[in-house]
Amino acid sequence: GYRVSLQGNFFGSNHTYITFPEYNPCKHIKLDPPSNLQTNITASKCQIRWSVPWYLTEILQYELQYKEHSTSWETALNKTPTSSLPQIEIEATEFRSGITYVARVRCKVSENEDSYHSQWSEWSQTTLFQRAGIPQLSEKLFNTRTVQFLFIPLSFVTVLYVFWNCKLSSSEGQKASPALKFPHQLPSFSHSIICTMGILR
Repeated sequence: GYRVSLQGNFFGSNHTYITFPEYNPCKHIKLDPPSNLQTNITASKCQIRWSVPWYLTEILQYELQYKEHSTSWETALNKTPTSSLPQIEIEATEFRSGITYVARVRCKVSENEDSYHSQWSEWSQTTLFQRAGIPQLSEKLFNTRTVQFLFIPLSFVTVLYVFWNCKLSSSEGQKASPALKFPHQLPSFSHSIICTMGILR
């Protein structure tokens, strides 16, 4: 350890104001903040990594803060990694789609370390990230024009099918049922199709 004292000269006399009889620098450390923050966000996870000197990785602990980019740091959420690895994973469901977030991290010597003690470092430089929007089927897929486009060929196929069945029934000398007397009902059915298309427009 070291003996640290603060001395001053007052009217020609030296005086000791503060004395640390056993000052150990290893117990009073302030580290540089982590650097090189990087994010990788998927549909299920958001992984944030950072860099610290390799010889310190096993004795450090970290605190991460993140918030929406448009809000103040007073509203930020805190996360503490459970290991000494310079990274953290957060569930993607904690982030809203299409919103930009900002994160920062700081470090200090782990509370479990006996040989060294430190205070928190300053906060690191920030990094921005955003959760991609979940693809959704466009509502325009089922708009009026699409319904019209599907309705016309389906109606035409239905007309041909019923007409063909009526023709086969007539050729075999069978009595056509009311449901198959389509040739006489064709003008009325065509009129219904035209009216329906007019409504869809």
